[in-house]
Amino acid sequence: MDYRLVPARFSALPGWDDDDPTPLLAAMDRCRAHIRTIKPYKTGSLGITAGELLTLLDAAADEKPQGAAVVRAFFETHCVPFLIDKADGSSGFVTAFYEPEVAVRAEPDAEYRYPFYSRPDDLVDIDDSNRPAGFAPGFAFGQLKDGGIVEHPDRGTIERGYLAGRGLEIAYARSKVDVFFAHVQGAARLVYPDGSVKRITYVAKSGHPFSPIGKLLIDRGEIDAATVSMASIRDWLGRHEAEVDDVLWHNRSFIFFKEAVVTDDSLGPIAAAKVPLVAGRALAVDRMIHTFGLPFFISSDSLTHMDEGKPFRRLMLALDTGTAIVGPARGDIFTGSGDAAGALAGHVRNAATFHILIPKAAAGRYLDAEG
Repeated sequence: MDYRLVPARFSALPGWDDDDPTPLLAAMDRCRAHIRTIKPYKTGSLGITAGELLTLLDAAADEKPQGAAVVRAFFETHCVPFLIDKADGSSGFVTAFYEPEVAVRAEPDAEYRYPFYSRPDDLVDIDDSNRPAGFAPGFAFGQLKDGGIVEHPDRGTIERGYLAGRGLEIAYARSKVDVFFAHVQGAARLVYPDGSVKRITYVAKSGHPFSPIGKLLIDRGEIDAATVSMASIRDWLGRHEAEVDDVLWHNRSFIFFKEAVVTDDSLGPIAAAKVPLVAGRALAVDRMIHTFGLPFFISSDSLTHMDEGKPFRRLMLALDTGTAIVGPARGDIFTGSGDAAGALAGHVRNAATFHILIPKAAAGRYLDAEG
C-alpha cells in the first residue's frame, strides 16, 4: 500500500474537543437503514466491512447520544482514530462540491435550449465480465450497438445533438455552462417558472474519463494556478463565449441524471451511499479504498473561510465518491445547495490531515498490523 494507518488518540486530533458531530447521527441512521433493508455497502480495499460498520451504527441507534460532549464521548467509546499517513510524506487534500440551483423550462424555447438528459437505454455498464478487448480499463460505461459494446459518443458529440429527439430531455437550461457545472457537481435543483423544484442526481455517464477544464485553462496560461476556482473559471467562460464549446468539450465525460426525491429541503441530494448528503458533514471519498458510512475527522489549517476564519476541524461521514477523488487521504466536502454553498465550495483546494475513525469491531487488526 502507498499509505499506512497510524493509531492516534482523540486528544491528538486538533479541534476535536470543540467540534459538535451531532449532525452525523441522523445520516448514520439512514446508512444503517440502507444496509439493513436494501443493500450493504461494498467493502473498500482498506477492508472495513458493512457488518463491522453496523456495530457502530447500531450502537448509535441504541444509545441515542445527545449533546456535543456526549456525542464525542460516543465516538471515543466505539471507535479508534487512525492517521492516514501517505508513503510519500505528502499531506491529504480536500476540495468541495455543492448542489447548484438552475432555472429551467420543461420545454425548449429560444432562450432555454440546453437539456439535462436522463440515461439512454443503449448505455450499458461495463465490468470485467463484458469489457471489450482493447477497451480502456477506466471505462465503466459503453454503448450497446449492433450486438456489441462500443465507446459511447462523448460530450461534444452529444451537445451537437446526438441524443436529440429520443425523449431523454428532463428540462432545459438557459446556459450550457450551468449544465456543465451541474455535471461536475453530479446533482442540481431545477427551478421552474412557477417556483416548483425538481431535484436530479447522477445516474450514469458516457464512460469517458473526467478532464478538468481548470487544468486546461491553467496549462494554456489563461488562469493563474494559484487563484483558480470555480468562480474564476466561470468568469473566464463568460468573457470568452466563442471558446466555450472548445473548452467544455475538452472534458469528454458526459453525465446523465435521474430524478431524486428528497422530502427535506434542508438535506442535500441522494448520492453514492444512497442517502441524502448533509451540508458541511458529508465527504466524498475514494470508494475503491473506503467503505461508505465511515467517519473521518478532517483538519486543515489553511481552510478557514468555511468557519468564520477558524481552521477547519470537523467529523464527517463518507457518503459520496467522484471521478477525481482518488487516494486514501483525498476528500470532497459537500457545502450545501444554492449560490451561497457554491461560493463556499468554489474556493476549497486545501491541504488537510485525515483521521479515519474505525469501529472497534475492526480496529484490532489495524492495531496488530501497526505493531
